[in-house]
Order: sequence, then C-alpha cells, then structure tokens
Amino acid sequence: MKRPSGSSSASSPRRAVPGSIRKIEVRPRKPLQLVADDPWLTDYEHVLRTRQARLREALMYIRQADGSLRSHALLHTRLGLHRDNSRRGWWFREWAPGAQQLWLIGDFNGWDPHGVPLTRLAGGYWEVLVRDRDYPGLQHGTRLKVRIRDARGIELDRLPAAIRRAVQDPVSHDFSGQVWCPPAEEAFQWTDQAFDLPAVTSRAPFIYEAHTGMATEEGRVGTWREFADDRLPYIAELGYTVVQLMAVQEHPYYGSFGYHVSNFFAPSSRFGTPEDLKYLVDKAHNLGLAVIMDVVHSHAVKNYAEGLNDFDGTGNLYFHSGERGNHPGWDSKLFDYGRWEVRQFLLSNLRYWLEEFHFDGFRFDGVTSMLYHHHGEGVAFSSPEQYFGPAADEDAITYLQMASQLVHAVRPGALAVAEDMSGLPGLCRPLDEGGCGFDYRLAMGVPDYWIKLIKERRDEDWAPGDLWYAMTNRRRGEKNIAYAESHDQALVGDQTLAFRLIGPAMYTEMNRANPNAIVERGVALHKLIRLLTAAAAGEGYLTFMGNEFGHPEWIDFPREGNGWSYHHARRQWSLSQNGFLRYEHLLNWDRELVHVLRQYDALDGGPARLLNTDNENQALMFSRGPLVFAFNWHHSNSVPAYQFAAPKPGKYRLVLSSDETRFDGHARVLADDTEYFTIPNPQADHVGMLTVYLPSRTVLVLAPAE
Repeated sequence: MKRPSGSSSASSPRRAVPGSIRKIEVRPRKPLQLVADDPWLTDYEHVLRTRQARLREALMYIRQADGSLRSHALLHTRLGLHRDNSRRGWWFREWAPGAQQLWLIGDFNGWDPHGVPLTRLAGGYWEVLVRDRDYPGLQHGTRLKVRIRDARGIELDRLPAAIRRAVQDPVSHDFSGQVWCPPAEEAFQWTDQAFDLPAVTSRAPFIYEAHTGMATEEGRVGTWREFADDRLPYIAELGYTVVQLMAVQEHPYYGSFGYHVSNFFAPSSRFGTPEDLKYLVDKAHNLGLAVIMDVVHSHAVKNYAEGLNDFDGTGNLYFHSGERGNHPGWDSKLFDYGRWEVRQFLLSNLRYWLEEFHFDGFRFDGVTSMLYHHHGEGVAFSSPEQYFGPAADEDAITYLQMASQLVHAVRPGALAVAEDMSGLPGLCRPLDEGGCGFDYRLAMGVPDYWIKLIKERRDEDWAPGDLWYAMTNRRRGEKNIAYAESHDQALVGDQTLAFRLIGPAMYTEMNRANPNAIVERGVALHKLIRLLTAAAAGEGYLTFMGNEFGHPEWIDFPREGNGWSYHHARRQWSLSQNGFLRYEHLLNWDRELVHVLRQYDALDGGPARLLNTDNENQALMFSRGPLVFAFNWHHSNSVPAYQFAAPKPGKYRLVLSSDETRFDGHARVLADDTEYFTIPNPQADHVGMLTVYLPSRTVLVLAPAE
C-alpha cells in the first residue's frame, strides 16, 4: 500500500502522514468466525488476519489525515468546479502532480488556451478562483475543459477528473464538461423523506436489472424520466423491490453497455440531466422501490480525450504503469488501488452517488478482476491457494473492504453486491469475521449451468439430483443473488433463455390459440427453471428487464457492424400486453412467483431443504421457509398420487401451480385453496407424508394452511 506523498486535501495542506508502513503484527487469538465456520480455511487464517491488519493500518492513516473514513470520502467536494458565493466566483481544482501547468478553458473565455492558469498546491493539486467580475460567462450550462501541459511538455485538452456532467456535441461527437449548478428554483426538490430503506433491504431483495436507454420499444435512446414514468410502476406492480440501473456513469461508447466509464461523477447525459436522474430515484422511493446502480471501479475507458488515461503525462496517475495498467481482455485501464489519492477518488465517488442522487447501494462490477492479478481469466479456482496466494491483489482487497464499510456507514441499509465468479471465501462476510463486508454476491454459475444444460442435454435426461446440486452448491453463510439470466446471457452472439428453449417458433407460434408442442415445452420449462432458480439458488433473486416475459431477441447496441441500428437495443413490451400471445402468460407467472416468495418470506427462512428426488419420474421436492415445492420435470409422465415427506405434519394448501391456464397451463391442477393433509410416515413418526397429483412439466407450491 502506497502512503500519500502529501496533503490529502486539495484546498488546505495538512501534515503528511508517515511515509513508511509499520511492521504488521498478527497476534494469535481464537479463530476468526470465518475460519471457525469453515476449517478448510485454517491454513490461511494468517492471510485473513493480515488483511484485517492492512485495513486497520490504512484506516489509521485516514483518521490521522481526515478524521474518519466518511470525511476522507469527500474529495468530490474539493475537486472539480464549485461555487463560492462568499468570494463571488468559482473554485476549480484538479490533481495532476506530474503536470507542468494547467489552465481552465471553455465557453466563458472563448476557449482561450492559456487565459485562466491554475496554481500548484502541495500534493500535486492545482486550483484557481475564477471571479464573476472577470468571467461572468462562467455559469450553469457553460461548457468547459482543462488544458494540461503534461510531464512531457505536451498540451492536451481534457475533461476534468471530477466533472459532474459531460455532454456530447451532436456534430463533432466530442465530449465537453458542462457546469451543472441550476438555480434554486430549477434544482430538484426531493420528496422521498418517508422512504424506509432498511425496511426494504432487511428482507430478501428481488432485483429488476434495467438499462434506461433500452427501456423503450422505439428504436432510440430512452430517458431517465421515461423510465421513471413508464417502467417504475410496472416494476413495482410485478413485486420487485430493488431496481438495479446499468450504464449510469458517463461512457463515450453507448455499445459498451456502460462498462467503459470515462467520467465517474457524471450521470450519462444520453438519458437526460442530473435532475432527471434524481426524479427517477425519487419516484422509485415513493413507490417503495430501492435503487442501486452498477458502479464500475474495476477498470476505466482508455480514451484520452474523455477519460483519465495518462492524465498528467506520467503514465501512471490513476492507473498502474506499463502492462499492469491494461486489462488484457477488456481493452481498458486498471486502477492502482494501492495509491492513497486513487482510493480517495473512488471512495468519494461512492459517497457522491449515495448522497447526491440518493442511491441505495451498488452492484460492484468486475470484482473478480479486482481481486486477482490475473483478473480471473482462465482460472478454475479449485484450491485455497488461488484465493490467498500471490495471485491475490491485496491492495484491491483493502479497497473493497473500505468501500463496503463506507457504503454501509454513509447510507444505513444500503446494499453492496459483488459481481464475483471466483467464490472468494469471506467476500460476503463481515469485516470482523475475516470477510470483505459485502452483503451479496451474484450467483454467476447458475445461468452458466442452465445454458450448458439446455445446449448439451435433452430435458428428458435432466436428473433432479443434478439440478438440486447445481442450485444449492454455494458457500453457507454468504448470501447470493440468484438469477437464471441477466443482461450477459442476452448479448449479441448469445440467446435469451426463452429463445434457447423455443427457438424461431417465438416469432410465429406464440399465439395462445394455436397449440404447438415446441412452444408448450419451452414455456413449461421456462417457468420451472425460473422458479427453481428463485426458490433454491440464492437469498435474493434478479431478472433482466424483458426476461420476465421471455423476451425473444438478443441485445445489440448500435454499431458500425449493424448499420447503427437500434432494433435490438430496445424491449418489446407490447408482446406481453396485446392479449393473445403467450408472453403474457410468462409475465403472469413471473409476477406470481415473486409475490408468493415475498408473501411467505421464503428466501429469508434459511437455505432450501431437500425432501425428495426421483430420477425415474424426474421429480424434485424441497422446502424453503414455510413453502413446499414439488417439481415434475418429466415430459409426459403425470403421477396421479405422488407421495413424499412433508417438512412437518399438518394441513397444507396449494398457493401456486404452473399448470394454471393464466400461466399457459392445462388446468390439470388448480390453485383453488384445495387442502392437503399429511398422513403418518411409517418410517418416521415425526414426519408426515403429502400426496399430490403431479402433472408433467409442472411445479406446485404448497403452504401451511394454518
């Protein structure tokens, strides 16, 4: 971990903290809770304790410099452009220690390249006070950049590192910064004071993953306000509790899906103004929905004109120098998490989004890439050494620990979700237990499993025991967000789950008045796959917009290769709303499975418990919370009186059946409050046996009747 070379403040130099790291002493004590719960980690407890000590060390220096982690994460209040009414002007500050000179340029001074020079401060910071009397044109809406004479003597015009709005010229397509400081009468007024975030996030989250630009049916870019008015009430009605917004941070290439970020503090101007984004979050809160954003701190766009790459000409300001600073698979730049100023920049970025826009947490993108020097590429993660050996990026781990701690401190109840496919032990355990402090990780292996299974095996050959293992094989004590498919599974070159099951018949045979065996099979399996995933594979559930009704088409953003078409960068909502297509049935099913799981707090009741597997009949039964799930995956074998052990004796009632006609079923079993009584189990007098009619390719959900 690098120590700061000077002041951590851009405006007032402070005493620099010590330049060397004390020897970290790890004293023996009782095992960490993470190790006590998993003795497999015993040989690596010293690594976990060293990580805790590194975090304590970093936080100690932060307290010395800034008082607290929260105060440390206020760099955004100093960097960039800020109004100073007492001085009747604007302060502009930048961090560029290797630069020879900086100037502020823009509309306000006719883009004079050397008209407004900045003054160097301690620690590599620069600043200037631009007074109203000298430049009255510097005001809300003004376009600006910072001209930098870098370490090599080369002058380039760049976007300020902490710019809060970047706009693209419609003709040249170049980005400029824009002053965003609307007058009081135009600034957004929040109305979400009654929103109770902990009440929402204390229960299992049901996450609706969405991309604002794609959320319209027309071939164009949708807006924040359109999403707020058209989609948020729909999401709330479906029963989802959390909206996960993609592509929030500004990115120069629309087709990057928002993952090649250039301006970390700027909401993407493609979708509207910052006030429009606030309108979206405010409306979600008033509907009882939490909103988390995809935050990209794992890498950054390599562009010079729009981004942070080689900002001061030294080659390693925000990012590692040389090849270590380049991601081999993403064609992007990699942050130096060991550098004090970089960590402060990123931590301040988190606080900014939580406070300025009232976001309720983050889905941290690309965490696996951050955790390891090899970025997880081509690694199977089959031994503890791969988690705790030299491949681990300890600086990144310290940053992630700080990030999770900060998020929870700034906004109690906020969610921190990690996109990690490595399965790092402790990632979603508290810091004092030896973990990294995240709340959930995405169960990324589950959608991969479904794709592989559908591609390689007929459903007639699916073994219920294999399905059960695939859904429940995860680390106990660490919460997962389960999903059958996200945006990843629908990108161009891939297929949605529905299309894999049904194929081209989705375009011609989805009319519910016309029987079609291929479509009926696909619809039935789609329903079973989604409920099994939601009920067994995690402690939360996620879907990507449109997949709730089996959206048929892939995602392909406008690009040269498709003639800059928006045809596949949209969602065809009308498919589920025109009254005669089976998409409506799939939507009905998604709505009901979410409502039933939420009504009975099924995902909050501990892990699913296996009751029965039967390969001959392809039957699978388990319980989760108070609910009992009975699956029949067989393509034709319906069992008139299937008997299996209940979790406890008593009376049950049917609360959901995938065979209802409103779900495109055959009405062989109706969820009509029919009661089911257990009978004594001759092999276990404390457990009763349930008997149900179990139709083929159907799932029944039962709940205690009392």
